[in-house]
Formats: sequence, structure tokens, C-alpha cells
Amino acid sequence: MSSDIKRSGSCLCGGVQFQVIGQPLRVGLCHCKDCRKTSGSAYQAFAVWPRQAFESEGITSTYGGRSFCPTCGSRVPSIGGDEVEVMIGGLDVAPTEGLKPSYELWIGRREHWLHPLPGARQFEHDRSASDQAADDGESETVRDPLRKLA
Repeated sequence: MSSDIKRSGSCLCGGVQFQVIGQPLRVGLCHCKDCRKTSGSAYQAFAVWPRQAFESEGITSTYGGRSFCPTCGSRVPSIGGDEVEVMIGGLDVAPTEGLKPSYELWIGRREHWLHPLPGARQFEHDRSASDQAADDGESETVRDPLRKLA
């Protein structure tokens, strides 16, 4: 896929619109309690892009570090530091091309009828700084502001 690919998305009512350009830094699934509660599903699928690859318009609210549309309640991208977390289900085109999860978080909370994603790294809880450093090729430093190192 081209590095200048553009993906657009919105909340259910269309009051919040967004766009990301290029490839995400990482794509994952999370089975933690917070993600289950905020999605109303057994897990949450997300992708993280650099902040500079993201544009949005519309009014958002935030609770517990997660952003949502105050009109319809849909989860919308959350900005944390220099990264933006986008819920894959918020993108306009489905199925999504090129957004295959490479890891799963909180696998102890994964439903028994869901199987581990083949080839995806499995984490009992959140990713650690050393996991992020290994992915980024950097030394162990700052904790990722989004998804507790999602």
C-alpha cells in the first residue's frame, strides 16, 4: 500500500469527521475491561498513527482518556502526546485493507470462543516500555500515552 493512503472516518451522527494519512505505527486488539465497556463488544480493534498524520473536525468529549462524540456517543480518535488512536470500526471503508493487528492485549480476558490471532504477539496485560522500544528500535524510555502502551 502507498504511504500516502488516506483513510477517513466519522462518528455515527457525522458530527465528528477525521482523516489519517499513511500507514499506522501499530495495529492491535484489546480485551481489557475498559475497552469492552466502551465498545460494548468482546474486544476493541484499533490502530495508532503519528499525530501529524491526523486531521479532524467537530466537537468531542473525553472520559478516562477516551474521546467520543457528545451527540451520538460514538468513540472517536483519541489524541495522546504525539500519537492518535483510531478505532478501526470508526473508519468509513470496511473491510479495512492493510490494518491487520500485530498484537493482542489483556488476553486473559479474551472470550473462550475467540482464538488468538495467528502470528500476533500476545500480552497478558499492557505492552511495556521495553516492548515498545523493541518495536520502535529505540531504547527503553517514555511510556506510550495511549492505551497504556497499546
